Amino acid sequence: MLSSFLYIFFNLIYFSNPLVNTSWTYTSGDIKEVRIYSDRYFVVSKYNTENNSFISAVGGIYSFNEGYSEILEFDSSDSTNVGDTVFYKKVKVNVRNDSGKMSLDGMKYIKNIGDIQLAGSWLMSGIERRGEMRMRDVNRPRKTMKMLAGGRFQWIAYDTSKKGFYGTGGGTYTAVRGNYIENIEFFSRDSKTVGKSLGFDFEIKDGDWHHRGFSSKGDPKYEIWTQRKQ
Repeated sequence: MLSSFLYIFFNLIYFSNPLVNTSWTYTSGDIKEVRIYSDRYFVVSKYNTENNSFISAVGGIYSFNEGYSEILEFDSSDSTNVGDTVFYKKVKVNVRNDSGKMSLDGMKYIKNIGDIQLAGSWLMSGIERRGEMRMRDVNRPRKTMKMLAGGRFQWIAYDTSKKGFYGTGGGTYTAVRGNYIENIEFFSRDSKTVGKSLGFDFEIKDGDWHHRGFSSKGDPKYEIWTQRKQ
């Protein structure tokens, strides 16, 4: 009985919000724009595929309550926009058989396909330094968030209280039998990282994502990520 209720409940959420755990791309010449959505959070990034340069990233909380709107938590181009609410007048999402198109104020996006393993928004809650795991308060203003959906990933470091933006990177990912691979398509701090693939071992423990491997610089990396709830 409970399982039937949960099935109906989650299907109602997905039916009322067709963007949950999806990613979308829009391409114009050498400029690519990617949108990643979880249940409440989103990130939009632009980058140049010709010279591998990062252009911008903006994100925060989105809602369908009164039309489609976005509350900005970070904006790499203009920090004064943080805290603003952006309303879109023309939004149309058409999803059929795991494919689809989205029109947002005249811009047409194509849905990306990927498995749903690890899909959602995650906050870094622990990182190993000199052999010691250091835990973080995920509710503090200074955050490192990672969004995954539709086979695409992106991490963003920012501070809502200071309206600070400190870096981002993203691309495509796969997660198969405990092996997680990131294929980097853009990186705000170093364009030379673009094109690299980084492999990690991962497992879910008590709901947290444990992530071991090496950084783009070759340094050992062990991180713990917790699903974002607020």
